[in-house]
Amino acid sequence: MAQINFGGVVENVVTREEFPLEKARAVLKEEVVAVLGYGVQGPAQALNMRDNGIHVIIGQKSGSASWDKALKDGWVPGKTLFSLEEATERGTVIQYLVSDAGQMLTWPKLQPRLKKGDALYFSHGFGIVYNGQTGVVPPDFVDVILVAPKGSGTSVRANFLSGSGINASYAVHQDATGHATERTIALGIAVGAGYLFPTTFENEVYSDLTGERGILMGALAGVMEAQYNELRKHGHSPSEAFNETVEELTQSLIRLVAQNGMDWMYANCSTTAQRGALDWRHEFRKAVEPVYAKLYQSVLSGEQTRIVLAANSAPDYKQKLEVELREMRESELWQAGAAVRSLRPENWKS
Repeated sequence: MAQINFGGVVENVVTREEFPLEKARAVLKEEVVAVLGYGVQGPAQALNMRDNGIHVIIGQKSGSASWDKALKDGWVPGKTLFSLEEATERGTVIQYLVSDAGQMLTWPKLQPRLKKGDALYFSHGFGIVYNGQTGVVPPDFVDVILVAPKGSGTSVRANFLSGSGINASYAVHQDATGHATERTIALGIAVGAGYLFPTTFENEVYSDLTGERGILMGALAGVMEAQYNELRKHGHSPSEAFNETVEELTQSLIRLVAQNGMDWMYANCSTTAQRGALDWRHEFRKAVEPVYAKLYQSVLSGEQTRIVLAANSAPDYKQKLEVELREMRESELWQAGAAVRSLRPENWKS
């Protein structure tokens, strides 16, 4: 493992240089990786592994939209595409990539089909950490492991195709075979990780649930709405309000932050922006610290899990979700966004 200094804290990470694809192939040469679920992470991880020469099969409910997607991606019924139950029986590594609520519903059918020495693989520790609510309690004769790419399935596939890879965390919850760690790292490399950093199932879940409710999605959408609405309240046009709130961030600044860091951004903006940003940074941090404390405790207590499982298991969840998304989509903010995106140079008609 390579030792990397993260702001004064030294961590061990695994890179593709020290654990190359050839080694991963050797570790996995006798494995049949059954990818259960073909929704968010399933397609990207399965296609990346297939492209990397790993023996992969898919488990998915026949007749579903995801089954049809698997067919379009070249998976063949009876050869590489099976029901969830049959794929579990055929696999030696069971990648449990159905939704969190889906795991709770399918586990009773799949658990009896696990075999001694199998690896039960997750990309999110939700089902295991909150097993008092999900019922996902693995038998003691299987490895229980995790590789969690730090990005959407779309990014996992796109980064793989570009050759860059994506960061991922990994964890071993239960080592029944004595080879769980090597298996986990090999699978991480096979699905396209650029480097892997160690975690635990608990830490992965707590950070992931906090992050997606916070800066990655919930907080990002909320502060965008607040700024846009304030600008519109004072007479700024939708175009101006959207550009100052979303477009400049997503099309310019965040890319530079990703490449060079926030301090570089502060050092390379106008002195007016620099001084104001440095001062108001602390105001925003103080304002949201109590919100983050409340959020983290809600994750830690399992309250967020209860809400998710209850909502996502409801028969009318998709209909209610569409109402919420339509409200966002049809808001002036995101209608303005659609108009601004259409004006980007790549969308100009010749």
